[in-house]
Amino acid sequence: MDCGLNITLMDYELNLTYITLDGYVELNQYRFVYFVIMFTVYILIICSNSTIVCLIWIHKNLHEPMYIFIAALLFNSVLFSTAIYPKILIDVLSEKQIMSYSACLFQYFIFYSLGGSEFLLLAAMSYDRYVSICKPLQYPTIMTKINVRIFLFLAWFSAACHFAGLTILNAKTKLCNFSFKGVVCNNIMYELHCVKSSVITFYGVVALVDLVIFPLIFIVFTYIRIFIIAYRSGREVRRKAAETCLPHLIVLISYSCLAVYDIVIARVESSFPKTARLIMTLQAAVYHPLFNPLIYGLKMKEIYKHLKRLFYCCFVH
Repeated sequence: MDCGLNITLMDYELNLTYITLDGYVELNQYRFVYFVIMFTVYILIICSNSTIVCLIWIHKNLHEPMYIFIAALLFNSVLFSTAIYPKILIDVLSEKQIMSYSACLFQYFIFYSLGGSEFLLLAAMSYDRYVSICKPLQYPTIMTKINVRIFLFLAWFSAACHFAGLTILNAKTKLCNFSFKGVVCNNIMYELHCVKSSVITFYGVVALVDLVIFPLIFIVFTYIRIFIIAYRSGREVRRKAAETCLPHLIVLISYSCLAVYDIVIARVESSFPKTARLIMTLQAAVYHPLFNPLIYGLKMKEIYKHLKRLFYCCFVH
């Protein structure tokens, strides 16, 4: 039996309307407009994130743990957007929005693996800032290249392992429905199942604790320690803490709101307010992938200097 996933036109149109902020319009009349807007956003996401990643790769003074973790976050945004936008762009130009269940499971795996690794990367970044500010003399011996590579490997590998198991369990679960509300295969996909699986719920809770709650607790603890040390130290330490920690905290708060929404929406389903759905859908598809390069590009002094030089060379000469 071919398990096709048929995303209803009404709900898909609603999500497109939300993303383009153009009110309730007919998909057929504005199909090309939707495509151009979505394609432009996708190109902006790829270019903005890739530019900073390349700058960090090219310039040796950016080959520090803090910037390497930033590059990993931005690389995540590129992969995340690539897992979402091409399918949406194809659907915008199609009469029917259909997706095979296997492709849906693959998108689910990519969506949550990258999401879980993002929290772990943010936790690694907070530890890097903690060692840099609170234990500056030990920093070179703790944050070595080998340790940084271990942190990166654990962030991506552990998240992938957690959701590989969940994806396999979902693949073995019997389906009774073949349509759901939304354009991305996330937690809403559970509406397809005939019955709610206690095993999937258990594994989901384990993944939530391991990849979200524990990293968040660790991040809060490290930043509290950083702020205590900075408050007791001189102006230079406080300036360094504010300059390097504030962008991470802004990104953390933004991404945590998105994670909370994803967890809640799986429980309350269609009763979630439409305004909130609009805001969070935009954050997932547009805001967050563009937010990271904007924050790190403008707020991180060394990255900003290289960006200015790049734009000067490109547009002035």
